[in-house]
Amino acid sequence: MSILDHLERTGQRVTQGVATIGLGGALFAESLHWILFGHLKKQPVRFSAVVGQIMEIGIRALPIVTVLSATIGVMLAIQGIHTLRMFSAESKVVIGVALSVVREFSPLITGILVAGRSGSALAARLGTMTINQEVDALTVMAINPVRFLMAPPLLAMVIALPALTFFSDVIALFAAGLYVEMDLGLSLSAYALQTIDFLSVDDLMHGLGKSMIFAVLITLVGVINGASIRGGAEEVGKVTTQAVVQSIAAIVITDMIFAFVMTRV
Repeated sequence: MSILDHLERTGQRVTQGVATIGLGGALFAESLHWILFGHLKKQPVRFSAVVGQIMEIGIRALPIVTVLSATIGVMLAIQGIHTLRMFSAESKVVIGVALSVVREFSPLITGILVAGRSGSALAARLGTMTINQEVDALTVMAINPVRFLMAPPLLAMVIALPALTFFSDVIALFAAGLYVEMDLGLSLSAYALQTIDFLSVDDLMHGLGKSMIFAVLITLVGVINGASIRGGAEEVGKVTTQAVVQSIAAIVITDMIFAFVMTRV
């Protein structure tokens, strides 16, 4: 293969990537339009659909979020105590755990979990509807597909993911507190007071703000992959896997950029 062929393929991929980013921006803008102004056109986003999506994304994810958050909290406490013991500063583990959980681990782990659980389901559902020409049928019936298919999960995701992240914060900090009490003898009340004294509202909003960005990314990636499916039913599995991989990659990269920018402000 010649150099020109490599350059051509690279150019095609770059063009396709830019087009995908543009499509995501257009879909996000149109979804916001329907969420904010749909009622003025007497075509509001369906409240029942949003509630159903919140139940699926948020409430039904509570058991697995609880398990993962508790595990992360205990793991951070174990590693923190082990590391700080080298400097005889085990009591400072509360600070490290509190910051790590609220600013980084809870939004990141919860976002990845929701991407694998709900983002993939969204891509599979839209992919199946696209193959069965149900999206075209909505257009024929004068029903805007973005208002009907994307706006409800986007609004539900923006509501549910920060709520799940806050729940994850509480569970992870509580689990870490139990281990710290067992290992260092620091009571839960003293642990809680130190955590509350050290953490600020900015720390909490840092994590919740990232989770809202992750929510938008998960929804956009799922919708774009589901709507762009080509071929038969066997392609649904491929776009579902692709949506999960792209969502997780987008979350991790965005988290890195967000952390870099916010620590320089």
